[in-house]
Amino acid sequence: MNGRTDIDIEKFRKLLLEERAELLADDRAHEHDRDPVGPDSSLGPQSRMDAMQQAEMARAMHERHGVRLRQIDAALQRIEEGEYGYCVQTGEPIEIERLRADPATALSVEAARQNETRRRPT
Repeated sequence: MNGRTDIDIEKFRKLLLEERAELLADDRAHEHDRDPVGPDSSLGPQSRMDAMQQAEMARAMHERHGVRLRQIDAALQRIEEGEYGYCVQTGEPIEIERLRADPATALSVEAARQNETRRRPT
């Protein structure tokens, strides 16, 4: 694959880099929210439970950000390798509408559909 000429690769690179920067900034802004809640006697039982729940939600958000960052980094790598915009499963071009909806996507609609069908319990 020599890279697609029917899409503006630099536009997608810019979108990916912007989203990456936003995720990293958000993660840094909420870093202390993920800290464990200690047995602070100044907090009442309800406040302590709320603080623990908030910390757990912040940790879950951090994990989601990590997944998304890995997807973005993989897409940026595909750009560098001239493989961006092609399905990693089939090698076929990914639909432009799909790339616009999610610039980090690695699968065509058909490949994603096939993967979803395989995951469904019978």
